[in-house]
Amino acid sequence: MVHADRVHKNFGSLQVLKGISLEVGRGEVLCLIGPSGSGKSTFLRCVNHLEVVNAGRLYVDGDLIGYHERGDKLHEMSPKDAAKQRRDIGMVFQHFNLFPHRTALENVIEAPTQVKKQSRKDAIERARYLLERVGLSEKADTYPAQLSGGQQQRVAIARALAMEPKLMLFDEPTSALDPELVGEVLGVMRELAATGMTMVVVTHEMGFAREVADQLVFMDGGVVVEQGVPREVLANPQHERTKGFLSKLL
Repeated sequence: MVHADRVHKNFGSLQVLKGISLEVGRGEVLCLIGPSGSGKSTFLRCVNHLEVVNAGRLYVDGDLIGYHERGDKLHEMSPKDAAKQRRDIGMVFQHFNLFPHRTALENVIEAPTQVKKQSRKDAIERARYLLERVGLSEKADTYPAQLSGGQQQRVAIARALAMEPKLMLFDEPTSALDPELVGEVLGVMRELAATGMTMVVVTHEMGFAREVADQLVFMDGGVVVEQGVPREVLANPQHERTKGFLSKLL
């Protein structure tokens, strides 16, 4: 589902990604861990073409992200074509980014009705199903300011699912939450993984990574330092940098 081939990303003279190569199979969950500034969130944003890759290639479900291939040359996509690609990739951010002046239900139907031109009736029907799926059916008419952080994040997950994505990206979805609210969001993500959703998750929740992920990737300094089966990496890291990082978390 995701194939990254020597992906580089610079911001001016700052090299943030220095040749990331990895693969995520259909239906797999990959967790990205690493210190702040290691490039994890930038990599996610490149997958969703919120950032333009400077070198290397990124494919989602066989489609090259952000560029057209013409012979041996790449040509950057128009914003319109990039937006079409983005429809199939759901993203949940650290901060929920809900529309404050819209109810939970209205937040969930916004993209299907505006981007996919789905009928309002069909969008509302699916939104109610998704809000029930994330345990918030009774909050459909509630505004974000009246919801807890965990509830807002679950609305954000429902909103991403409303576009029926083939891939879900989570950028530290629990890091802005009070500790007692983390479990309710991770519970929804566990259920999503169990249904076969392909997911790439930037997280510091090692219990979730150990239990749910098929692959664990440790990044530092814009490179993949270590990757493997989560239980093996967490129990017996091979690299000193991984050992040092995990010793502060476990």
